[in-house]
Amino acid sequence: MNQEQQLATVKQFTVNKLANDRTGHGMDHINRVVKNAARIAIGEGYDPFLPQVAAYLHDTVDEKIVDSVTAAQNEVKGFLQKIGMTTEHVNTVMETIDNISFAHTLEGHQIQLSKTAQIVRDADWLDAIGAIGITRAIYYGGAHGEVIYDPKIKPRKKMSKQEYRNLDDETIINHFDEKLLGLKDKLFTPTARAIAEYRQQVMLDFLHEFHQEWDAKA
Repeated sequence: MNQEQQLATVKQFTVNKLANDRTGHGMDHINRVVKNAARIAIGEGYDPFLPQVAAYLHDTVDEKIVDSVTAAQNEVKGFLQKIGMTTEHVNTVMETIDNISFAHTLEGHQIQLSKTAQIVRDADWLDAIGAIGITRAIYYGGAHGEVIYDPKIKPRKKMSKQEYRNLDDETIINHFDEKLLGLKDKLFTPTARAIAEYRQQVMLDFLHEFHQEWDAKA
């Protein structure tokens, strides 16, 4: 297979895995991350092929979605080898999808990411902010029965991975302070950071309006 054929085959693999997702990690999210990854790669003067491959696959091994992360990783690796990707490319893709989750940034873990991984993490995180990020936060929170907002529940700081995964202590609005508003300053690439500036303001404007309406001031 040439790279175009490999990319199409990778996309179909992901469609088979995530087409029915209802938590905000379905193909609409995947396709946006792939487009973001290509946009960032081109902006950084980097070949977009591997970032696009990894972007398609990044949620197929997500612990929030799969029953066994190890089994999912083995399946993806075997699939990439089967479609003729080089050992170097397979290793780069696997290193990327195994390490770009926000949860990996908690508890002081410092992971050295390749340029491909930096691009894909930036692309994924861009889809968590702005108007789409607002929508996904509400959609995911609703799917998991989260409270919209409770002034008595304060945003959590310096969470462990286990605490981050515990939605019983989170509200949808608190999720912005706990995670989303901090993503912009953690992006790697100048291209992604430039895109994030406007999206950040969209979230800040939304939160201002939300609190004004919550307190019946608007």
